[in-house]
Amino acid sequence: MNPMNRYRFVCTLSFGDIYGQVIVWLLVIFASLAAALATMSTNPIIALASVGLILVLSLPFVLFAFVTTLFSHLEIYALDPATQSKARPAGARPAPTQATGAA
Repeated sequence: MNPMNRYRFVCTLSFGDIYGQVIVWLLVIFASLAAALATMSTNPIIALASVGLILVLSLPFVLFAFVTTLFSHLEIYALDPATQSKARPAGARPAPTQATGAA
């Protein structure tokens, strides 16, 4: 038996789990763009450099938040060998269901 068939791997991540992180990161980016636009007339080099610096420094934090959120939503279950032997073969498809018309 393949050792990977003894475990069930489930990802319960949904978009709502990372929605807040995306909104906060967009707020940081838009705030940095607004600050750069305000200083663009006096010193454009520093304005562009500050946007790039904020983008480069905030990207690792948002990636870390995404990855840790993903890892917290991964679940691995050990399957019972008795249940495993009764399970259908890996290539088999379930039988199609039929509607009965009862509501």
